[in-house]
Amino acid sequence: MDSDKEFTTGCAAKRPSESQGNKMYSCTECRKCFSAQRYLRRHMNIHGNKFKCSECGKSFHNTYTLTRHRVSHSGEKPFECFLCGKRFTGAGSLAEHTRIHIGEKPYKCDLCDKAFSSSAKVKRHMTVHTGDKPYKCSVCDKSFSTSGDLQKHERRIHGNVRPHSCSYCGKQFVSVSELKRHASVHTGAKPFSCRHCAQGFGRLVHLKTHLLKSHNEGTWLTCHICRKKFTGKYDLKRHMQRHEGLKSYVCDECPKHFHTAGELKDHQRVHSDNRQFCCFICNAQFKRMYAVKRHIKKCSVLVLGTEQTLATYSQEKRRI
Repeated sequence: MDSDKEFTTGCAAKRPSESQGNKMYSCTECRKCFSAQRYLRRHMNIHGNKFKCSECGKSFHNTYTLTRHRVSHSGEKPFECFLCGKRFTGAGSLAEHTRIHIGEKPYKCDLCDKAFSSSAKVKRHMTVHTGDKPYKCSVCDKSFSTSGDLQKHERRIHGNVRPHSCSYCGKQFVSVSELKRHASVHTGAKPFSCRHCAQGFGRLVHLKTHLLKSHNEGTWLTCHICRKKFTGKYDLKRHMQRHEGLKSYVCDECPKHFHTAGELKDHQRVHSDNRQFCCFICNAQFKRMYAVKRHIKKCSVLVLGTEQTLATYSQEKRRI
């Protein structure tokens, strides 16, 4: 922990009487409050470099949590789900994952009817009701409800290191988890199954959408302006930004503004020399996925005499 960090008393939270109780010690970095100075000192480690992962830059409270995190980079995952074969670094992560298959959601929100598969998820959900976002990005001033979300944002949006590459299409990712999620596009893996009709899905968000549309299970999120319905909070939030005309994501290379981080990220490829998408026929490189897909269709006819697609190539590569 840096020696020049300061501790203050008198928490600056929005509603201390309702949500903070006797939490008098406030972090000078993110304004999060604690009931004892020892908890504050432990928390301050996530803002320093004392327990920082050398692989991804994420900081932790202590040696134990850092050591446990490092296993995610080593690839060691001794705990396997007997339903889908997915492996995990810890027994707790496996237990939480298993609840997805069986539909168990033992953690309930005290303020609404929503239920969750883990205590961490219900804790994150509570910020929807309190509106607390004490973690602010030092680059773009965007605020987050958890330190993990802030660190993820900083790595994905403002970080330049993408050490994990897809062996099928060459696309690069910040973390192993993002790479694995993307790989299902090529491998066809569908670990998430509907308990009503056994249909499989590659991503949990797609399963949730299916449950809503096909089995009326879950809660639709409705835009109060145009009444359009959404299955996820992020999709509704992105939609609302268009109604409000908000373009809070600014390119640091030019004056352009964007509605979402994804749109900004896609635009920033214009300024970058990184051509992460490669044609498997002639090795031509491209900045965007749609460009390499369009190229492959033309290139395959000229070189192979028959039209190929990136999806076809991925299927052929899986057979090898």
